[in-house]
Amino acid sequence: MSLRNTARAFPTLLRVGFAGAVAYRAEMLVWVLATTMPLVMLALWTAVAREGAGGTLGRYGQSGFTAYFLGAFIVRQLTGCWAFYEMNFEVRQGTLSMRLLRPIHPLAAFAVENVAAVPMRMVVSLPAAVVVLVLLRPQAMTRDPVLWLLWAASVLGAWAITLLVNLAVGCTAFFIEQSLKLMDLWLVLYFVLSGYTIPVDLFSPRVRSVIDWLPFRYQLGFPVDVMTGAVDRAQATALLARQWGWVAIAAGLTVWLWRRGVARFAAHGG
Repeated sequence: MSLRNTARAFPTLLRVGFAGAVAYRAEMLVWVLATTMPLVMLALWTAVAREGAGGTLGRYGQSGFTAYFLGAFIVRQLTGCWAFYEMNFEVRQGTLSMRLLRPIHPLAAFAVENVAAVPMRMVVSLPAAVVVLVLLRPQAMTRDPVLWLLWAASVLGAWAITLLVNLAVGCTAFFIEQSLKLMDLWLVLYFVLSGYTIPVDLFSPRVRSVIDWLPFRYQLGFPVDVMTGAVDRAQATALLARQWGWVAIAAGLTVWLWRRGVARFAAHGG
């Protein structure tokens, strides 16, 4: 399971993963439609802003909410992951043993399969984003090229956190029967604290200060804030460092759980 073997197999894994996404395109469409909550929240929050004083809520007017939730929709499509469900299924069925026999590390294989599905998700989701952008013409997107570079790094970090959390929770299937409940709990916290349904800066300052130290914002809200120019270069750089700190923590936890879990899996004849 060397890095050399993984690098050599990477193109093939991408092709296989993309072929799987195309083969299960109906499921992919359902998944994309299930992640359109930002567009629903766009309609809700613009209505709230329209009823507020001066047509604004906090720093957001109607165009601000449009830009924010359009950004949330795009980031969600780029960083979404379902590796937990695949891993949980394979542990329960014992089919994970087939992955363990291959020269590619199973965690790397799960990651590549997730990347391979991104083009299919974008084919389905980008037209909707473009339509919203053209029709509503939000003016709140950043025009700073440096922030766009930081945005690309933040999206990569958001994807890494989401993937690693999926894999870490998936590893708990080696130890407990109710690992699905852990994922459900994480998703509830994610929906509330990441900026997915409520922009983080609409919370009180005390709550925001707590959210800034939790990983959820860095899965979605932070890239959206960079995209919409809500943070400057210095703030974005500081938050990016914090985000990648969470990537390192999630990676360490995932590797630790995987090693202990695989040893237990093998000991029980998996």
